[in-house]
Amino acid sequence: MTKLSTLCYIEQDGRYLMLHRNIKKNDVNKDKWIGVGGHFEEDESPEECLQREVKEETGYTLTSYQYRGIVTFISGNGVTEYMSLFTADGFEGEAAACDEGELRWVEKDKVYDLNIWEGDKIFLRLLDERKEFFSLKLVYDGHDRLVFAALDGKTMELQ
Repeated sequence: MTKLSTLCYIEQDGRYLMLHRNIKKNDVNKDKWIGVGGHFEEDESPEECLQREVKEETGYTLTSYQYRGIVTFISGNGVTEYMSLFTADGFEGEAAACDEGELRWVEKDKVYDLNIWEGDKIFLRLLDERKEFFSLKLVYDGHDRLVFAALDGKTMELQ
């Protein structure tokens, strides 16, 4: 099965807006901390999906964002997901409660201390270090263990 999604890290004052996925049942991200985003609806572009998902999950309308990369997730359970990765540094509107979990502003360097996916640590580091668009492939073992990663087609050493 193939899925398309967006993920956005909204930045403000050296912090990211993080979503603790602790509400939905049968959630692949259960108890993980992630950015905001979700799956494409029919005929949506990555930018349209981004804007809709951010509005639904946060109440904010993005006014400044950048398409940073494409992440190919191989779950190990028969699901491949192509995720359009964005950062945003401008938004307007009033914060709203999220029906998927708790939203919290977290210092960028403290995000790594949260319960996040191993592959997320790789692309979060890339977001901080690189300005150019990247392609990242992450392969999991069907559970939480990252078994392979490649950046721009080149195999990465896992720590």
